[in-house]
Amino acid sequence: MARRVAQVIRQIIGAPDYATYLAHVREHHPERDPLSEKDFLRERLVARYSRPGSRCC
Repeated sequence: MARRVAQVIRQIIGAPDYATYLAHVREHHPERDPLSEKDFLRERLVARYSRPGSRCC
């Protein structure tokens, strides 16, 4: 239950969820090695902030 609450909170604030990413890669891309947590977070931050005009401030 606590894990699900944490996941919902991350979704609300827009924080990346590494556990969800790992489950997705295992299920949909079993031939790929998943990114490390550090690389995953870096990639998500770059993706989030590299789109000019996608934020209001």
